[in-house]
Amino acid sequence: MANLKEVRIRIASVQSTQKITSAMKMVSASKLRRAQNAIVKLRPYSSKLNEILESISENNDSNNENVFGVQRPIEHVTLVLISSNRGMCGSFNSNVIKMGLQIIHEKYADQYKNGNLSLITIGKRVTEYFVKREYPVIHSDIVLTENPNYDRATEVSNLLMNSFKKKKTDSIEIIYNQFKNAATQILINEQFLPIKQKEQTGKKSNTEYIFEPSKEIIIEELVPKILKLQFYKSILDSIASEHGARMTAMHKATDNAGEMIKSLKLSYNKARQAAITNEISEIVSGANALKG
Repeated sequence: MANLKEVRIRIASVQSTQKITSAMKMVSASKLRRAQNAIVKLRPYSSKLNEILESISENNDSNNENVFGVQRPIEHVTLVLISSNRGMCGSFNSNVIKMGLQIIHEKYADQYKNGNLSLITIGKRVTEYFVKREYPVIHSDIVLTENPNYDRATEVSNLLMNSFKKKKTDSIEIIYNQFKNAATQILINEQFLPIKQKEQTGKKSNTEYIFEPSKEIIIEELVPKILKLQFYKSILDSIASEHGARMTAMHKATDNAGEMIKSLKLSYNKARQAAITNEISEIVSGANALKG
């Protein structure tokens, strides 16, 4: 009977866990809807601005006109890693950390050894990981991933742009999860600065822009705004991906708990049946002994 009691306690424990994971799944689904709407609405606008940014960079006769398009020898690198503040979202955070470590120790191994690599962490998980292991984290923010705000995101993007403008860093890359759908997140390593040059295909773009009042003013005013928006889009992408990953993980956990409950109930019924059969056998044996 002690074994039966243990199985009953285990069933109750798994049922309690199933209720929690099911509730977390519903909460994540609700948050995902809002986050998904935000990123889906922003993408067409962001995509068009990015196209304009590439065109400006492509048509620029002199790199001096666009300080953010200057290609320099990569001596100092800044990596921006975006994760979540909480766990229970599958491999969402660990994938960002793994890619970050791979880029640090393989792609920019020389810069890291020479102390010419800096990290900016957005989200509690990546911040704790890299700070604990004494990586060169120069700035961290754990509020943005919880409460996405354009003005707060602008503070970080301004820090990045000023660092590149003042030649404190020669290349800035962002590592984050791009939202595709609730079940799929794409791990992205994206170059933020310098502005990525459009690939030369030998064909001239069909789109021609008329710069008014002038190209110089457009570059000075519009380019920073586009870069700020691109950075903000990365934050929104990561947040939507987080909720999608957590919803999927909690859905799987709920299903697994259901399967475990079925298995435990089957074991409980078998043990109970064996105990009853054993008791009946003892009664029959006792009755036969009395007759003898």
